[in-house]
Amino acid sequence: MTQAIEEYTTTLNDLIQICIDGQKGFEAAAGALESSDLRSELLGFSSQRAEFAHDLQRLVASTGEKPKASGSVEGTLHRGWLNLKNAITSADPHAILAECERGEDAAVAAYKTAMQEAMPPKLAIPVASQFRVIQNTHDRVKSLRDSLKKA
Repeated sequence: MTQAIEEYTTTLNDLIQICIDGQKGFEAAAGALESSDLRSELLGFSSQRAEFAHDLQRLVASTGEKPKASGSVEGTLHRGWLNLKNAITSADPHAILAECERGEDAAVAAYKTAMQEAMPPKLAIPVASQFRVIQNTHDRVKSLRDSLKKA
């Protein structure tokens, strides 16, 4: 394995962990919300992240490397998903969405960093495509959060 492939797969594996962390975070957040509309939307984001993780796992496997299969405790702590537990306990939708947004901030940053690498197109194009969706999800979560603050 070349050093470049090892670097790409390390980056992709980091994104896999971020997607799995996001999947679990959105799922936990959805479970704590009373609003069926909000719950449904967050479960959709959770499914989206599961799909992204799966797609990235296939890309890593295509390089001959072993893809990550779980999120990371370190990543979870960094992205603030553990703070989500406190928000869930309070059952405050605004607080829950604020923590989801914090997790999304970290996901957006990780994807931006990944896209700065000079990856081959077969890896760079799917990462860029996922980034656009993650950026849109971030903006939607922020909008939902802001709409609750005004309500």
